[in-house]
Amino acid sequence: MNVKLFRRDESSTIDESVDPSVSDSEQAAATASTTPGKGRPTPKRREAEGKRRGPIAPAPLTAKEARARRKAVKGTKQDRKAAAADRRAAVQDRRARMLAGEDKYLLPRDQGPVRAYVRDLVDARRNLVGLFMPMALVLILSMFVAPGLQTIVTLAMLVMMVFMIIEGFVLGKIVSNRVIERFPDTTDTGFKLGWYAFVRASQIRKMRAPKPRVGPGDAV
Repeated sequence: MNVKLFRRDESSTIDESVDPSVSDSEQAAATASTTPGKGRPTPKRREAEGKRRGPIAPAPLTAKEARARRKAVKGTKQDRKAAAADRRAAVQDRRARMLAGEDKYLLPRDQGPVRAYVRDLVDARRNLVGLFMPMALVLILSMFVAPGLQTIVTLAMLVMMVFMIIEGFVLGKIVSNRVIERFPDTTDTGFKLGWYAFVRASQIRKMRAPKPRVGPGDAV
């Protein structure tokens, strides 16, 4: 007689992998945490947006294909002309506002009420230093026309440079004192401000930028 030992009823078999002391909700959470694919990090926003935009177009294989892509990106010839005209108009408008003295469009060195006041002080004076460039040009041309005048021209230019240094020093002192009187709380004084006034005074009046707001001899 064949006797089967240690036989269990299939209906009474209990899954040993399930702990009866753990609740159903905890078992579901543990199962979800071990689900394949959940262990990877959450994709970044840039990567997600890149996937939504689709794959990147392959690089052009020929020069003709590259030119075609550039034309497609730039648009038609009329569009490019219109864009170029808009850029030129914007540049001209910005330059006009800068020459008019609008503080927003000025270079950093020209911005602020102190620098505007210094420009007015310089523009209201008749400065000898402003004649240096045209006089130097005349002297140099005369030296080429008459080489025998080289010694005289060199001496004249040295004398002009001495006068420039003296006038620049006097102009710097005048500008600094006037600025301190008008703006007692400013720190923009001394050599830096005097040099700014000297550079503007050495320029030809019509070539100064921003353009002068006052005429020679006007009260500032």
